[in-house]
Amino acid sequence: MTTPLRETFLEAMSRAAATVTVVTTAGAAGRAGVTVSAMSSVSAEGQAPTLLVCVHHLSPAATAIFGNGCFAVNLLAADQQAVADTFAGRLPRADGDRFACADWSAMPSGAPRLQGALAAFDCRLITATRVGSHHVLLGAAETVALAGTGLPLLYSGRAYGAPMRLDAA
Repeated sequence: MTTPLRETFLEAMSRAAATVTVVTTAGAAGRAGVTVSAMSSVSAEGQAPTLLVCVHHLSPAATAIFGNGCFAVNLLAADQQAVADTFAGRLPRADGDRFACADWSAMPSGAPRLQGALAAFDCRLITATRVGSHHVLLGAAETVALAGTGLPLLYSGRAYGAPMRLDAA
């Protein structure tokens, strides 16, 4: 059932700008991935830096992450919109293999790392909590890979964009 508060909440959240990531996993429970804009740093302190991602409870990626105990968070560059759309299900592939849309390598956990992503975080799943329709996953970043410099892919107003450098002359 749709409520006015829910609709207003969704509209308000659509106005927030978020970086676009593809969360991936691979292992005995299978290989899967999903586009996510709900990702955040939690802490750089402790045994390993920690980050948070939210994945819909019906996503096959959530099931695979739980089974594999690991996931990678790939921070997309501004020119990787097609990857985001593929893993969001907007660009379905005839063969069903979302990973065929780009080049990947394995992080130490085995989770797929997108070549050309601005950064990739290889995480061990620490805990998960179901909140409404999503699992809130906390991951210990055991490896962080940086690519070359570039601008991140952003999502706001139900559309993709790229930031403008404020320090440019």
